[in-house]
Amino acid sequence: MKVKNWKLRLGIVLMIGCIPFYLILPLIPFLGIDNKLKIIASTASVIFGEVAFWTGGFFVGKELFVKYRAYFNPRNWFRKKLKENQ
Repeated sequence: MKVKNWKLRLGIVLMIGCIPFYLILPLIPFLGIDNKLKIIASTASVIFGEVAFWTGGFFVGKELFVKYRAYFNPRNWFRKKLKENQ
């Protein structure tokens, strides 16, 4: 059971750890660096974020990955509130 436990924790950390890679994207155009470096930085940020998210999904397993993926989907954020109000 210990092997699965550390894999689960690592997966969750990776899935949450991908968020900063996407949060810095809007800030990259305002950096005082060359445009070529801005393109490289934004592309690398997206790639690292995606790799971290999908690697985390591999470690947590299919059931938990689907649950977190639905939780982080912006389309699902207001559905529960709309159902409660009806």
